[in-house]
Amino acid sequence: MIDSKESSLKNNSAASLQTAADGNLRHLLTLQNIPLTWLSKFFTHADECAAGNIERSLAGKLFVNIFFESSTRTRTAFEAAAKQLGADVVNLDQITMAGESKGESLEDTVRTVAAMGATGIALRHSQSGAAVLAAQAADEFGIAVINGGTGCESHPTQGLTDAYTLREIFGEDLSAVSVAIVGDVLHSRVARSNTQILRAMGVKNIRLIGPPGLCPPALKEEFDAPVFDDLDEGLAEVDVVILLRVQRERIDSYHLTIEDYFANYGLSETRLAKLKAEAVIMHPGPINRGIEISNAVADGKQSKILRQVTNGMAIRKAALLYFCGGKS
Repeated sequence: MIDSKESSLKNNSAASLQTAADGNLRHLLTLQNIPLTWLSKFFTHADECAAGNIERSLAGKLFVNIFFESSTRTRTAFEAAAKQLGADVVNLDQITMAGESKGESLEDTVRTVAAMGATGIALRHSQSGAAVLAAQAADEFGIAVINGGTGCESHPTQGLTDAYTLREIFGEDLSAVSVAIVGDVLHSRVARSNTQILRAMGVKNIRLIGPPGLCPPALKEEFDAPVFDDLDEGLAEVDVVILLRVQRERIDSYHLTIEDYFANYGLSETRLAKLKAEAVIMHPGPINRGIEISNAVADGKQSKILRQVTNGMAIRKAALLYFCGGKS
C-alpha cells in the first residue's frame, strides 16, 4: 500500500521547490498548496488560449518531452500545444529508457537536455519523487520542469484541466459542487491532483468510490474524504462523477473479473438514470469502454470527456507560455 505520509512529504518538497519567493512558480510539480492568486491568473491565461488569442510566441525555443512511461494523450497534447505555439519539440522516450538501462540517471538526462538548449521539459516517470529530482537538476540551468505524471503522486496538468472544465461548467464558485471519484483511487495520481486543486477551489464534498482493494478505507485519512465500496450509495446526489482508468492487470490482481468490475463500479445507463439530470461525467482517458463506462454514457450528452481533451490543450498552452515564455 502507498505510504500516505511519505507521499505527503514528497508533495510538500515539490510544493516548496516549485514556488519562488515572489509567489511565481519556477516549475509545475504538484497542485498541493498551489497559490490561489497564481491559479486565478493562470486560468485567465488559459481562457485566452482557449479563445485563440495567442501568438506563436515560443518560436525558436526548444521544448522536450522526457517520458519514461508510455503515454498517448499527455505527450501528444504537450507536443501539439508546443508546436502550435511555434516551439521546436523533441520527444525522448525509448532513448531515455536506453540511457537509464546504461546507467544514466534521471538528473543527468535532464542536465544533458538543458545543455542542448531546452527551455522547458515535460516529464513522465513511474517513480514518485522523480519530478523533484528533475527540477533540482533543471534549476542548475534555470529552466522549467512540468510534471506530466509521476508515480502515484501527481499529474498537475490533468488536475488543472479537470478543474478548469468544472469552472467552465459551474462557474468560479465550486463550493456547492459535490464530486465523486470512482475506481482505482489507491494508485491514481489523477485522483490526488484533482483532490488537491478542487479543495483549493473550495469544493467541500469529495467522495472516493471503488472496490476495497483499489479504494481502501485507509484513503479516508490521506484524502480527508469518505470512502465507499458501494457505487450507488457513493453517487447519491453528486454533481460530478470522475471515473478513473483501471488497469486490467490490477483488476486481476484483486481477484475481480472485468464483468464483475463493470457490474459493481462501471457507469451504465441504468446508474446514470439515478443521477441528477444535470450531473457531469468525466474521465481523464483513455477510457476502457465496458469496464469503467458504457458506450452510451461515454458518448452521451452528460459526458464531458472530449471537452476535457479540448481544455487540456488550452491548459498545456498556458503552462508552456508561462514556464517557457517569460512567466507573464
